[in-house]
Amino acid sequence: MTALVPLVAAELETPAAPEVTDFAKAIAGRCGGAAQAVLFYGSCLRSEDLGDSLLDFYLLVDSYDRAYTRRWMATANRLIPPNVFYAEHEGLRAKFAVMTVEDFAHACSPDCDNVSVWARFAQPSRLVWVRGDAARARVIRAVATAAPTLLKTARPMLDDDLSVEALWTGAFALTYASELRSERAGRGQSIFETDPARYTAFTAPAIADSDLAAEVRGGIVHFRADADRRAGERVWAKLRRRGKWLSVLRLAKASFTFKGGVDYIAWKVNRHAGAGIVVKPWHRRFPILAGLMLLPKLIRKGAVR
Repeated sequence: MTALVPLVAAELETPAAPEVTDFAKAIAGRCGGAAQAVLFYGSCLRSEDLGDSLLDFYLLVDSYDRAYTRRWMATANRLIPPNVFYAEHEGLRAKFAVMTVEDFAHACSPDCDNVSVWARFAQPSRLVWVRGDAARARVIRAVATAAPTLLKTARPMLDDDLSVEALWTGAFALTYASELRSERAGRGQSIFETDPARYTAFTAPAIADSDLAAEVRGGIVHFRADADRRAGERVWAKLRRRGKWLSVLRLAKASFTFKGGVDYIAWKVNRHAGAGIVVKPWHRRFPILAGLMLLPKLIRKGAVR
C-alpha cells in the first residue's frame, strides 16, 4: 500500500454514467475471456453530452494471443502497443486501446520510455468494468504509479519552489510536447483547472510515492534537493523524439485497425486546432500515404506539435 493507492482506488471506483458502463461491458465482450478490465478516461469524463463525443477506453487483457483471432493483430499489439479500435454502442461512439495488464503497468511506470500512458493516467479515470478482485487490485496499483512517474520525470525541468498548480501544469506541458498532439497550447492549464481540488489532494501522496525530497506547505511545493537540469533536458529530448515517432507509427497502425481512422483524425485536429482539413475519397483508400502528405502541412500550420 502506497500513499496514493487509496485516493486512486476511490477515484477509479467512482460510478460512471450507466451508458458508459454498458459500453464498457460491450467492449470487454469483444475479447471474451481475455478481457480483464476496461478503463474510461479523457475529456469525456467531464462532458455532459456524450452523444456528441468520442469516448476513450483502455481495454486491458491477459494475453494478446487470446484477445485476437488474427495473429498479425496480436503481433502488432505486442510490438507497438496499443492497438486502437473504433466502436459504436447504443448511439455512442468510442475508440478503445488494447494492452495487456502487464504492458499497461509497465507503461504507467518510470521504466517506460514514452509518456503516452502515464501522462494520461496521471489524470482522472474510471474503472468501468473489471473481471474480479485480482484484476481490480492490479489495475489500481498500475494507475497509482502514473502520477508519481509524471512528477518524478518532470522534476528536473521545474522550479525548486512552485505552486501546486504550476507543478501539474508544467508537468503536463512537458508531456504534451512529447507527442504529436492537436490540442491548443495551454492544455495542461485547462486540465488542472477542471479539478484543482483533485490535483491538490494528489500532490503530497504522489510526491511521496515518487521518492522526491519535497514538502507541501500552503499550496507551495518546496523541493529540498537540487535537480540536475542538464540530465533532465537529455531525458525529455529523448522522450520527445521517441514520442513523436511512436505517434506516427501508432497512427499508421491505426489506419488498419480503426474504422474511419482518417475521418477521426481530421475531426480531432479540426476540433482542437481549427486546421480546416477536408477528407477526400483517396485519403480513405490510402490512409498512410494521406497521413504522410498531410503531416508536414499540419506541423507548419501549428495544428500538430
